Amino acid sequence: MKDLRILFMGTPQFATTILESIINAGYNVVGVVTAPDKPAGRGRKLNESDVKQFALKNNLKVLQPTNLKSEEFQEQLKELEPNLSVVVAFRMLPEKVWKFPEYGTFNLHASLLPQYRGAAPIHWAIINGEKTTGVSTFFIDEKIDTGAMILQKETPISEKDTVGTLHDKLMHLGSDTVIETLSLIASDKTTTTPQPKTDGLKTAYKLNNDNTEIDWSQSLEVIYNKIRGLNPFPVAWTTLHNDGDELRMKLYAVKKEFEAHSLKHGKVFIEEKNIKIAVVGGYIIVEELQLPNKRKMAAKDLLNGFSFTEESYVV
Repeated sequence: MKDLRILFMGTPQFATTILESIINAGYNVVGVVTAPDKPAGRGRKLNESDVKQFALKNNLKVLQPTNLKSEEFQEQLKELEPNLSVVVAFRMLPEKVWKFPEYGTFNLHASLLPQYRGAAPIHWAIINGEKTTGVSTFFIDEKIDTGAMILQKETPISEKDTVGTLHDKLMHLGSDTVIETLSLIASDKTTTTPQPKTDGLKTAYKLNNDNTEIDWSQSLEVIYNKIRGLNPFPVAWTTLHNDGDELRMKLYAVKKEFEAHSLKHGKVFIEEKNIKIAVVGGYIIVEELQLPNKRKMAAKDLLNGFSFTEESYVV
């Protein structure tokens, strides 16, 4: 068995769960690399990453380089002497960093590669209406998410999954897959498979203000998938026109109702204390939403103090 000296790289909760599983499995983590602290909130208090908080509680060495190519960071790597790096939800690495460990650097990606390479694979799998997804471990190379694959694990996407629920499923599936990958490397039983070069690859584009806005001219199924694929983060949004005001409305939990109708898409109306939005092929029923300067709340609670007019619509 190889004596692994692991350098772990990651930042959000997804990565923390994988790091915790590595520790619990008894592997030697010689250091943790995570994002620098960032000021947040009104007081601009420095916010530590989820991975950093966990690492400090477990007395792990923490590195927070602003420049991964710096001589200082290279010296820190030499001092730690890692022979394997594990990367989960971290930024792109320069070649001299991922080539540094003797046994290489592998990444856990939350998709069935080569599909959904990029920043937001969990979101886009739901947005695009996929029925299955999964996780992949692969050795990093010079491009993004293109390296030789070690393991893949698959899981179904349910009709009611949101990015929040699927995130948690893949987080735990990813933990098991990383531990299995470490076992293969430690026992020198690793076999890799080049990623297939196929047409029609779907990309997990970075989410922004433009691609999280709802297009109400699309079909009921497309709109429903987009909203749940952005719930609870970063959240789908639209502009509500109501009583002369234009309000940015965020949509969280919704249901869909298939029904033929003649209403113009985007028409908002109240029926039996439900907020309904007409779309092609039926209605989106809003269960949880947020308006400017208000907290996120259930639709029925909003209706206790907010009125929609007969002319209300979203666009």
